[in-house]
Amino acid sequence: QDKTIKLWNLNTGKEIRTFSGHTNSVWSVSFSPDSKTLVSGSQDKTIKLWNLNTGKEIRTFSGHTNEVNSVSFSPDGKTLASGSQDKTIKLWNLNTGKEIRTFSGHTNEVNSVSFSPDGKTLASGSQDKTIKLWNLNTGKEIRTFSGHTNEVNSVSFSPDGKTLASGS
Repeated sequence: QDKTIKLWNLNTGKEIRTFSGHTNSVWSVSFSPDSKTLVSGSQDKTIKLWNLNTGKEIRTFSGHTNEVNSVSFSPDGKTLASGSQDKTIKLWNLNTGKEIRTFSGHTNEVNSVSFSPDGKTLASGSQDKTIKLWNLNTGKEIRTFSGHTNEVNSVSFSPDGKTLASGS
């Protein structure tokens, strides 16, 4: 909660670089598929895109009205998804920085977002105890999974895209 992001060398255990710019705690970080950029979601309600080589901020995405709990790159690296305490999921165009779409339906904050391997579906886990699947082209909800007795903290697709895991 020192408001920074750090890159670490796994062999040496040494810090490679620190990224500073968020004005509050950083809740989520994710690498782009090409490993050239990093995205971060923060308690300051923003999402930041970072150049891993230079350590410089590329862009800030603003639009959520509450803390950003989860950020994830699409498999093709062109789109970003974010889940927020404002109960919504937003889809962002990485090139323009513009919001593509907002997904609404959860009745409490969204803790986790994850793209399917084919990039066509998004899963979200929420404090409302449900998991939702979304069609990324239409913005429509495909299905709701209920069964957890408390908030869903994490969702993840299997590599073949046929199974979803959720942690609560």
